Amino acid sequence: MELKPECDAVVDSSLGQELEKDECQVLTDAMGVRELVDGEVLVEEGEDVNTLFILTKGKLAVSNNINDQDVVVYTMKVGECAGTRAFVDLAPRKAKLTAVGNTTVYTLEPSDFEALLEEHPRVVYKVMRGLFRLTHMNLMRMNVETQAMASYIHKSGGRF
Repeated sequence: MELKPECDAVVDSSLGQELEKDECQVLTDAMGVRELVDGEVLVEEGEDVNTLFILTKGKLAVSNNINDQDVVVYTMKVGECAGTRAFVDLAPRKAKLTAVGNTTVYTLEPSDFEALLEEHPRVVYKVMRGLFRLTHMNLMRMNVETQAMASYIHKSGGRF
């Protein structure tokens, strides 16, 4: 039996907060579902996959290859999205995503999303606003972290 995305999980995500019930249904009809087991790789760093992922169950470890070792830099929680940059820019992945425990993600391909533009421009608009909001929140978080790091370095005279 093929799993279908549910609106509640999309509306509860950081991407679908503005969607009305009927708009959410339009979006979920364009989405897929992927279930993963603990340790299963969803996408590799550098892979040319432009899928947008919404984590709806479990966790995803976000890692980068540093000195030939996978280093986890973040662990995603339910409701978070992955792949916004690759989805919008159609660029290769900047991180590896690995399931932590049994995990479910909803998937959205750029071509399936763009197909909504003609008949459902309001849905596309609201999702793009959501993507912008996510990007802006990430940028603000990084600015705060950069300021904290600069303050630490200046106070310690560059010693760690």
